[in-house]
Amino acid sequence: MANRETQIENRNFLSPVGFKFVLERSPKAVFFCNQANIPDLNLGVTFQPNYLRDIPTPGDKIEFGDLNIRFLVDEDLVNYMEIQNWIRGLGYPDSVQEFRDLDVEGRIRVNYSNKGHNIYSDGTLQILSSNMISKFNVIFTDLFPYSLTTLSFDATDTDIEYFTAEVSFKYTSYRVETLSGTSL
Repeated sequence: MANRETQIENRNFLSPVGFKFVLERSPKAVFFCNQANIPDLNLGVTFQPNYLRDIPTPGDKIEFGDLNIRFLVDEDLVNYMEIQNWIRGLGYPDSVQEFRDLDVEGRIRVNYSNKGHNIYSDGTLQILSSNMISKFNVIFTDLFPYSLTTLSFDATDTDIEYFTAEVSFKYTSYRVETLSGTSL
């Protein structure tokens, strides 16, 4: 008889269309979100010297991959500009006032004490079951965008495909939790 602890009880597969993304600072951009990812993890490797060959051992720092989302762009560019203005405020290309405006206009009214400014956001990727019921959350802390794709207009296109934009985020870390808040 097989040990029940080694057997999978839920034999349904995870669906790639079962998700919802929430970004506290940019709710308009993620309203039309149609693609998101759980980023990869890479553990550094260190090598222990040996006279025959160096022996790999686990390192001590984890590198988190980027969080990438894709969203449909509304025709007023409201959701696109929400992300663009966030990036412009972080880089203040025209004046330092852009950074100050970003800090003041942030939806999060928590001042990140270790950073000193309201320029980050937390986000949650909610994973849904095959029946589109919430199963668990992937919670990202201290997100900020660093890349936003271009919008290329082309009058020679014969088929209308609505614009999508992709944005890449860096963050401090992420964790996977049940809906009640316990780690998986």
